Amino acid sequence: MSLKKIISALLLAGSSFVATGQAVKEHGALRVEGTQLKDKAGQPIVLRGMSFGWHNFWPRFYTPQTVSWLKKDWNINVVRAAMGIEPKDGYKEKPEWSKEKIKAVVDGAIKENIYVIIDWHSHNINLPEAKAFFTEMAKTYGNNPHVIYEIFNEPDEESWPEVKAYSEELIKTIRAIDPDNLILVGTPHWDQDVHLAADDPIKGATNIMYTLHFYAATHKQELRNRGDYALNKGLPLFISESAGMEATGDGPLNEAEWQKWIDWAEKNKISWVTWSVSDKNETCSVLLPTASSTGNWKDSDLKPSGIKSRDLIRKYNGQSQKRAQK
Repeated sequence: MSLKKIISALLLAGSSFVATGQAVKEHGALRVEGTQLKDKAGQPIVLRGMSFGWHNFWPRFYTPQTVSWLKKDWNINVVRAAMGIEPKDGYKEKPEWSKEKIKAVVDGAIKENIYVIIDWHSHNINLPEAKAFFTEMAKTYGNNPHVIYEIFNEPDEESWPEVKAYSEELIKTIRAIDPDNLILVGTPHWDQDVHLAADDPIKGATNIMYTLHFYAATHKQELRNRGDYALNKGLPLFISESAGMEATGDGPLNEAEWQKWIDWAEKNKISWVTWSVSDKNETCSVLLPTASSTGNWKDSDLKPSGIKSRDLIRKYNGQSQKRAQK
């Protein structure tokens, strides 16, 4: 190959990489068809990225620079801003400060042209507060195709009828302002009971998906079977939180089971987000305290879960980019 052709090939490869790095520019507004998330061209799309930890516990990472680094170095195409509700310094105690933290991540994601999940990170029903918050978020960001609303992180003891009624109210609230951005609906028992939602799904709402969460050392084939049941009944799923250790967030990684989950998600073209961008002394927090609040992390700033999470996201988003370039 001549030098001129080599240079041309390199330039083409570089331009393709830049284009695929602009996820929202490339794929646009997302829509749900059947069980599949699709892009503006009607092509299936899988989002893969990272969730921040609770904003009230690890606010220092809620910066646009962290979002930029995760896109540049980890190759994410989605990030999740997890706004804690009840704990100390959460939304109920410090609403304005909490919104500032979330908006820093959302604005950073919009600037980087990646998708962003606004996550109401609670285990309880707080309907008036949630309606007020999502009204403001829809008014502020409803015209941005980047934004995804996650209206209930992990219901724990609530029944599906209770979660369903709450979700229907929130969907109406958002849809009065934003008619089309994707909405993620939680399911009971820490997003495990997707089979209950599959048997009694929300009617009359468009562009909604239901969340399934897994921690691979705890949740294994039985939960994947539930996922298959839900898909077979036509319920669209989105894995908005997951990781490779126990459901406690601690304990050793089960990499074999983690890979089974990724294989299952990829086979079914289900988006998956990994927990979490934080530096707590636990397995699931992917960073060490040495990690900067503005990215530029070295490998020595990452825990084993961080190294593995980055490798997985790079691998599968990289494969997706290569397919798009063909």
